[in-house]
Amino acid sequence: MPMHPAAPDDRTGLIDAFDHSVQSIIDLGFSCRDADFDLQTECPGWTVKDQISHVVGSEKSFAGLPRVEVTVPDYPHLHHDFARFVEVDVEARRGLTGREVVAELAEFHPRRVAELRESDADVDTVIGGFFGPDTTFGGHLHRRIVDAWVHEQDLRAALDRPGNLDSPSAAVFTADILAALPRIAARAAGVGPGHAVVIDVSGPVVARDGVLVVTGDDGRPYGETLFSGHDRPDGEEQLDVTSIHLTTEALTRRAAGRRPVDEIHYTVTGDEDIARRVLEALVVVTH
Repeated sequence: MPMHPAAPDDRTGLIDAFDHSVQSIIDLGFSCRDADFDLQTECPGWTVKDQISHVVGSEKSFAGLPRVEVTVPDYPHLHHDFARFVEVDVEARRGLTGREVVAELAEFHPRRVAELRESDADVDTVIGGFFGPDTTFGGHLHRRIVDAWVHEQDLRAALDRPGNLDSPSAAVFTADILAALPRIAARAAGVGPGHAVVIDVSGPVVARDGVLVVTGDDGRPYGETLFSGHDRPDGEEQLDVTSIHLTTEALTRRAAGRRPVDEIHYTVTGDEDIARRVLEALVVVTH
């Protein structure tokens, strides 16, 4: 079936989705009690305040503002250079209160969104930058949506305030996961040729997509789209299919690397081992 709600793909829709997620972070921050800022989140090593520090620091960097240079200690949650790089914005705000960090984001965000809306770039305009020389304006917005929405959900989980699981940003992230399924199934999860994997998302973002693993001309397995998202494809009932059924929250928390497989609820039709291998490999966000 087609994804519902559909993920935005035009510049206005993408900017609106980004704006909505960051504004949600601001609203959550302003609703926090002082003690809430110290709550640990599912993002290793980060508190509620740290999450907001990361968001405001990232947005200022992408707007071209210089970062504060600080020495980052060897925290246990820093396992690679990129994690240490990201930690700079968090470390630079250790001395601020949570309310001060929220106020910094609330003051800066309208300016950032205004700059995005006023830009002459279309979704296909190549802007280069941090994500590589071929990065388009749409690709940049897409990555910022994913980052903001994942951290919004980190905050919601820590504060026990669920919401926005049917938002445009949720649809963007779900679409990302499904787009990665061919690579994940054939390479990372090691699903053998001739086997199909379907992910069936029950909502609030409702989606269904699948991949058939086949052998390429080079002898290596690769994932071939099983269907376009409408009805069961011709002959699917004869395929060796494993279907994974789960909610939007379970899918996205797993794909963000926030919860291990044993801590999400899912059901399987088909091969339990294959389903688990796919879920283990389904992480598409590193921080």
